[in-house]
Amino acid sequence: MSSTFGKLLKLTTFGESHGAALGGVIDGYPAGIAIDEDFIASEMARRRPGSTSLGTKRSEADSPEILSGIYNGLSTGTSIGFIIRNTSQRSSDYSAIEHVYRPGHADAAYDMKYGIRDPRGGGRSSGRETACRVFGGALAKLLLTRHGIRVDAGVIECGGIRAEDYEWNPPFPAPLAAPDNRNLSAMIKAAEDARNESDSIGGIIECRITGMIPGLGEPVFGKLDAALAHAVMSIGAVKGIEFGSGFSASRMKGSENNDQMRTDGSRIIYLSNNAGGILGGISTGEDIIFRVAVKPTPSIAKEQLTVTDSLEETTISVHGRHDPVILPRAVPVIEAMAALTIADHLLIARAYER
Repeated sequence: MSSTFGKLLKLTTFGESHGAALGGVIDGYPAGIAIDEDFIASEMARRRPGSTSLGTKRSEADSPEILSGIYNGLSTGTSIGFIIRNTSQRSSDYSAIEHVYRPGHADAAYDMKYGIRDPRGGGRSSGRETACRVFGGALAKLLLTRHGIRVDAGVIECGGIRAEDYEWNPPFPAPLAAPDNRNLSAMIKAAEDARNESDSIGGIIECRITGMIPGLGEPVFGKLDAALAHAVMSIGAVKGIEFGSGFSASRMKGSENNDQMRTDGSRIIYLSNNAGGILGGISTGEDIIFRVAVKPTPSIAKEQLTVTDSLEETTISVHGRHDPVILPRAVPVIEAMAALTIADHLLIARAYER
């Protein structure tokens, strides 16, 4: 089972939803970067259970304990080790369904592959593992800030209700992490209604990477958009991704979709950004823009048909502390994976320069 992400900047994680702790090691992080632990804490707080009124009632501090790789507030260039202790497990919530597969979860597939699984919240396949990604992403953001690059995301659709008439002015506030728009109240109400109906909803998150430099990524198998897609699709709740004009490009003419160019004498100026900041797998220097489809939270109290691990047909109602909508807590995770990817490719580009 692979638990490592990245080429030069590598994040390796461990831990389960109901184990003693999660944690990881970050290798390849440059020396001499100022590590703002308050910023890391603020990033962790955006994802932590209990961070939004639309989320799970499980409450975790998610305070990472840094074990190595930082001295006097600076990265030393050695491995950065960290742990995040679990303090609010309620494993008894899962005792009644220990041998029952939850629809929408990896339970059955995991069991078929490994012949053993941790039923407590899904173990390693739980969304709780993303806490480690947010820690790594926070460090990546601190590195990118030195190069003027910023990564922000926000909810632009919730329960089929699209945000309209909004400005992109992050960071976006709780409870939905969506830009202020004329449909915001309806978006929030859709999540509240889903909770009241013992159900859940999904939506779409947009991510924008600003201050980009040209030249990151490679043609063919090293495309930057392919790397970002791999990073984001590795998040359990994500079911789709599109860049720039995305699927709507299939309904355009070339003259409409092509980003025409002018110059100010020193650099290229693109008159549009249908490419989403990436052409031929290489960053153009324009903002990288992509949108992510996030599925409804699969753990719902509404009764569903399923089977047991002995292939007996039954029904299931998943009780416990679950999110009726995962979107607001997924926003910092998507930012983290994007930041880790861009930081990794920045280091790769530097390696080629040598």
